[in-house]
Amino acid sequence: MKRIIRMRNMSDNQAGIVTKISVSGEMGRRIRDMGLTKGTPIKITGRAPLYDPIAIKVRDYTLTLRNNEADFIEVEVDDGEKE
Repeated sequence: MKRIIRMRNMSDNQAGIVTKISVSGEMGRRIRDMGLTKGTPIKITGRAPLYDPIAIKVRDYTLTLRNNEADFIEVEVDDGEKE
């Protein structure tokens, strides 16, 4: 079963597909310019020691996002994977 969670709540090595970017303006444009658009597959590859920022695999590169940026991105994940 699939469910929708915020990217910030994903676990290390958890994969999913971006379903929604819920921010507009400059931050929304910047997130989309980095390649995070609806339907994009992603995978959490790691976190900094204090859990901010997070590293994600997008297409063929690694991207880091602050938790406040990841809060605006909703991802569809398998229910079998832990949150």
